[in-house]
Amino acid sequence: MSLVVQKYGGTSVGDTGRILNVARKVAATHGAGNQVVVVVSAMSGVTDSLIKLARDISPNPTEREMDVLLATGEQTTIALTAMAVNSLGKKAVSLTGAQAGIITDGVHTKAKIANITPRQIQDFLDEGYIVIVAGFQGSTLEGHVTTLGRGGSDLTAIALSSAIKASVCQIFTDVEGVYTCDPRVVPTARKLDEISYDEMLEMASSGSKVMQSRSVEFAKKFSVLFEVRSSFSDKPGTIVKEETMSMENVVIRGISIERNQAKVTISQVPDKPGVASRFFTAVAEANLMVDMIVQNVSFSGTTDISFTLHKEDLPKAKEVLEPVLKETGARELVARDGIAKLSVVGIGMRSHSGVAAQLFECLGRGGINIQMISTSEIKIAVILDEDKIVEAANLAHEAFGLGNS
Repeated sequence: MSLVVQKYGGTSVGDTGRILNVARKVAATHGAGNQVVVVVSAMSGVTDSLIKLARDISPNPTEREMDVLLATGEQTTIALTAMAVNSLGKKAVSLTGAQAGIITDGVHTKAKIANITPRQIQDFLDEGYIVIVAGFQGSTLEGHVTTLGRGGSDLTAIALSSAIKASVCQIFTDVEGVYTCDPRVVPTARKLDEISYDEMLEMASSGSKVMQSRSVEFAKKFSVLFEVRSSFSDKPGTIVKEETMSMENVVIRGISIERNQAKVTISQVPDKPGVASRFFTAVAEANLMVDMIVQNVSFSGTTDISFTLHKEDLPKAKEVLEPVLKETGARELVARDGIAKLSVVGIGMRSHSGVAAQLFECLGRGGINIQMISTSEIKIAVILDEDKIVEAANLAHEAFGLGNS
């Protein structure tokens, strides 16, 4: 008998009809002789509605109460899903994150999982139940409700799979797997049969919305093999696993894009030890996430520093950096949005040369200017004008031969 963990996202449980569809899939998996644990998200749109309700009550609600409120979204779904499975003649029981034994730290709205004690899950499985667990949530040792941040249901499923030693973890979503690029951006994008943890992590952190990056990190750390597949079809999805030697034969696995980026440039920064750290310490203390960082070569004792972040964080970044600008004697701060990031990803880049040249050449032929460049062992990322990102993605996709054959 196999132990299967299945996770269904918000679109998969978006209404009662879709919840019944999920129930049928779950029942069929159980009927095939498997023990089944199901992790579900809040129904599509529910979390945003709850956030709006909170904002209508208070412009700045406490994070503790936000967690208590947002956790009700998944609790609604687990109850309805359990009812749906029961209506098909199976035995199902719903558990909140706390009841499932998910213990987190005390950082509200973006808690980290500290430990999982799945005793109650195992007891129900032994009694023949299908266990429906609320994703996205847990509790502290003191019993305070916490949430894991956007995409946290993926993390719940991966972490539970590790804790209960599941045979397989299936992440059901509204797409049929991981594609070489977003098919809505590049019509010729192709579904991948497999992808390594590192490649999936780079694509997730570079704008691919299929998986939350923290979930992929957890899966890699604990070697949890998982499959991304559609809840609306029975077609095989994409297996995410440890890399193999044959994977390196594919130079570029995929391309991801990330819109809504902004760039901050601080000009004529005194080129002295510790000055740059004062700027980035201010940004860190404001809990702002910085992506790409570029520093120019020092000239006449000063240098320019540029970095990118989400455009929603731009006003806060300017606010915290202006005082540091005056303290350090840097000349000016220039901020702009309307940019986007294009990333090409592939573990084959470790053993193949010329990827950067090929990317820059194809963008140059398209008349697309590159504003910033960042590289890692398996990724090259460039910053472009946002109105050029679709054209750039299609050019790169074609240049690296990623389309349907």
